[in-house]
Amino acid sequence: MWSDKESDIDYLNFSEIAESIADIINSPELLPLSIGVFGDWGAGKSTILSLTESSLAKSNEDCLHIKFDAWLYQGYDDARASILETIAKYLVKHTKDNEGLSDKAKALYGRVNKIRALGAAADVGAAAMGIPTFGAIGKLFGSAQEAIESEDDEGLEINSKELKAAGKEASSILKPVTKKSPPQEISAFRKQYSSLIKEIGKPIVVYVDNLDRCTPINAIQTLEAIRLFLFLPNTAFVIAADEEMIRSAVREYHKGATDRHQTDYLDKLIQVPVNVPKPGVLEIRAYLYMLVATDHGLSDESLSSMRDALEGSLRNSWKESAIKVGDLIAQLRGEQQACLDQLEIKLQAVDRMATILANSPRINGNPRIVKRLLNVVRMRKKVSDRRQMNLEESLITKLVIFERCAGKQATTELYQLIDKERGKPKVFADLESENGNAELPPAWDSVKDFVTEWSKLPPLLSDTDLRAAAYLSRETIPMGIINSSISSAGRALVELLLETENMSSQIAKDTVNSTPQEDYLAVMEEILENLRQISDWSRKPKGFAGAMILAKKDSDCKQTLKQFLNSLPQERWMAPALRGIE
Repeated sequence: MWSDKESDIDYLNFSEIAESIADIINSPELLPLSIGVFGDWGAGKSTILSLTESSLAKSNEDCLHIKFDAWLYQGYDDARASILETIAKYLVKHTKDNEGLSDKAKALYGRVNKIRALGAAADVGAAAMGIPTFGAIGKLFGSAQEAIESEDDEGLEINSKELKAAGKEASSILKPVTKKSPPQEISAFRKQYSSLIKEIGKPIVVYVDNLDRCTPINAIQTLEAIRLFLFLPNTAFVIAADEEMIRSAVREYHKGATDRHQTDYLDKLIQVPVNVPKPGVLEIRAYLYMLVATDHGLSDESLSSMRDALEGSLRNSWKESAIKVGDLIAQLRGEQQACLDQLEIKLQAVDRMATILANSPRINGNPRIVKRLLNVVRMRKKVSDRRQMNLEESLITKLVIFERCAGKQATTELYQLIDKERGKPKVFADLESENGNAELPPAWDSVKDFVTEWSKLPPLLSDTDLRAAAYLSRETIPMGIINSSISSAGRALVELLLETENMSSQIAKDTVNSTPQEDYLAVMEEILENLRQISDWSRKPKGFAGAMILAKKDSDCKQTLKQFLNSLPQERWMAPALRGIE
């Protein structure tokens, strides 16, 4: 199995991007700086952050590296205070051997507690007005009161007495006894931070990750806290985020924000945007090679040689052909020949998968989806072996790819065909014939191009009894990958279209236009999954208009919606609807 976390080893030629980011940060005249690493869910943003840190560690030993996981603190602490505390706590630790700097760092840390306390007061006021505070009100009111009333700027620590005093009435926190207003506290924080960083004399690089997983309010509050550090000396922020998710968060946080406002917000906060490139066939091929080689048990030296060869091939792909499997195997020395022979067979097998994994709309070269797909294959193979089914991994892989790329309806139809035709559906023999002409089941019409290409992947299925494989797949599909995560833009579109009641909705049309086309089919299936729960079709349900808008935009979605409507009891209002998507 392969771990679903960021990697500090480059499998996708992301090192070039990381090195470019490091070069920018290593230019003192460009600091302070904020860099946005933008990409969809699973695109490799976290890996680029990790590779950037590694690149900076090699090129600039003076850099101080601070990591902040925005999602980790969600629901447990104020998002703004969390990132301030993470930075201040790191500086306290870094300066512990320098008494003068250590005192200043502790004072900065104390300032964070005061800012947090002021935030608690704001939350109490919000709660009194009936505004949800997302758990932030669970702060220690006694500590907050002490922090607000304190006249000096000594470091503030929560002790056991303060914990016992946490039962003070919340209303006491609203007494107008603050010695410094929030703007004054923030100004003091910036001043203390600037002074400390100048004395430390080293660049600070803060890596902010997992904003995608946060609620809109937490995402925006984290970005608002980062804004405190803009234009302060020697500081760089590298922020991984889904750009569309941030726009959506701005739209929700600042009700009524226009598209212009959303763009301006990002432009003002992110000075250098870096988009994670979508991996192509060659990148996915290299990624698969490295995953397989790592799992095969090669030595670290062999893995390093293989990675270097693949990286060199990718960087020169604009002027020369991709490295061949045989040439790649020849780079590996010190391994047993039997081990290399087995590896070569595995690499040749995944070589033929790369095109589908890179180009299928439901995978689209997404590294995380590819890795999860392979993990599902491995899990099913282990179940197969325990039950003595003797299924080849290549066969399991082929069926898992179908499940992921063809969708729920087509997959259900596939396993029904296997049952009806005693494990050997005739359609496979037709697809695998020289002319490839086959009468496909209706549920496959919207994905017929994929099915045609998929049928040519080894192993060929026409002479194989697939009943054991189908049985295994049906048992493990709930743990599988059908309809797994689409991009945040796609998720937002699903929510919007399900609430759309009018086909003339301009906001629905604009959102469809701004959503990546590769998400359309998955979005349509999500909508239809909701519509299947409806029993009364005597009138148009909510969400139907959204499905129609999407169907008019994309031919595959149109075909999928038509099949769904044709399967329903025909009501009078449906005929005009069907004509509308002819």
